[in-house]
Amino acid sequence: MTALHLLFARRYFTAKKSVNAINIIAWISVVAIAVVTTALLVVFSVFNGFEDLVKGLYSDFYADVRISAAQGKTIQVLPATRKQLLQIPGVVAVAAVAEEKALLVNGSNQTIVYVKGIDSCYPQVTQLVQNNHIIRGKFAMGSAQQPQLCLGIGIENAIAADVEKGIYPVTLYMPNRQAQMNSGNLADALNSFNALPTSTFMVQQEFDSKYVFTNIDFVKYMLAMSPNECSALELKVMGNDAKLANVCKQLQQVLGKSFIVQTRYQQNQSLFSTMQIEKWVIYAITCLILSVAAFNIVGALTMLVLEKQKDIAVLQAIGANNGFISQIFLSEGLLLAFVGTTIGALLGTAICLAQLQWHLVPLSGGTFIIDYYPVKLLWTDYALIISTVFGIALVAAYFPAQKAGRQMIQLKS
Repeated sequence: MTALHLLFARRYFTAKKSVNAINIIAWISVVAIAVVTTALLVVFSVFNGFEDLVKGLYSDFYADVRISAAQGKTIQVLPATRKQLLQIPGVVAVAAVAEEKALLVNGSNQTIVYVKGIDSCYPQVTQLVQNNHIIRGKFAMGSAQQPQLCLGIGIENAIAADVEKGIYPVTLYMPNRQAQMNSGNLADALNSFNALPTSTFMVQQEFDSKYVFTNIDFVKYMLAMSPNECSALELKVMGNDAKLANVCKQLQQVLGKSFIVQTRYQQNQSLFSTMQIEKWVIYAITCLILSVAAFNIVGALTMLVLEKQKDIAVLQAIGANNGFISQIFLSEGLLLAFVGTTIGALLGTAICLAQLQWHLVPLSGGTFIIDYYPVKLLWTDYALIISTVFGIALVAAYFPAQKAGRQMIQLKS
């Protein structure tokens, strides 16, 4: 658009109208766009904040890559295979894990848990220990003959365990893989062993009330696994998401179709997909509200066209074509959108920055890892919101602008 179109549009926007309702409707349009822009920016930033927080928690607990069996519950991994995996560029650590559901009993208290046996390389694969998630005791796994346990804080509370004294053992009941299928004796179906809880971890409730860590040799002994058998391999990979995807492709080629190779996000696909769906549903609803608000632009421009009929006639008399006149009123609609979007973006940014600085809006309940709504501003959100507002404003302004360009008005009848 040329500067002349914008000059006319700015003049019509700032000049006093003969009918005061035109000014009122125009500013209602600006306010509506500003409010919707602010709401979109704040909501998107909160979703970004929660997504960042969840990803951080999951990255502390889950490894970058997990290799498991395509069929069955266990895989056979030779030492030569582990060395081969470590030779793939980007792979810096490989840990074997053995997992099984178990019954954990402490006196009269009991709960169902997932026991995760880990080897000495596991602390290099996740950030569980490095990021200070061990809140009590010392992270030690013991040996196959004298196992030690690291309990999630939810499990610690459920069975009333005392990890700080480290002298009261608890009993683990795990499935006996060698038991007869038709045996009616419950004692034959389960293996039991006393283990000493020595530490407590806290990441988030999903993990804290589910997992117990111990050494892999003990879990293999309880499940009668062979020396090279495990539930999965977990890998630490250096690099960004693109690098991670490339490493996964190489791992799949090396291991073949009998193995499943998953990134951290693929292991929790439903969670991250749900978060994205929620974000786009909110976006769609807000766009619907913005579309309703855009009717104010239609009304304001329609009334402006009626008021400026003499101006249109003068422009036509001095040679302005229909396209030029249409672009004037189209520019007027985009100017309304620009003012509203600018106000909304500034207000939304100020709200988000204030939340980051002073935590104005707290999270209720007090059970989450943080006590305020997290926010994260992304330039991609600004680009999406601005393009959406201008797109809807352009559609809303198009029809009154076209109507103005098609009018044939004479100065004298």
